[in-house]
Amino acid sequence: MKAVVELHDVDVKEFLAVIDTCEGDVFLVTDEGDRLNLKSKLCQLIGLTQLIEGGKITNAHLECTNPEDETKLFRFNMFGKKPE
Repeated sequence: MKAVVELHDVDVKEFLAVIDTCEGDVFLVTDEGDRLNLKSKLCQLIGLTQLIEGGKITNAHLECTNPEDETKLFRFNMFGKKPE
């Protein structure tokens, strides 16, 4: 089963930098049921454009195929810093 991460009030630039370090697929799941693979730059553009308000992601539901990526994104959500 895929891990699920909820993100709130995230800095978009830092968020995308963390996504780039993920080894597995990271999917943005919309309320309509769309699943966008955020490892794709095109999907990042499409998915994040609809979620951004004032330069911040207000609410997002992510699914990760790699448990280490889930941990990385969870820590980013908690502490707001890109992992070293």
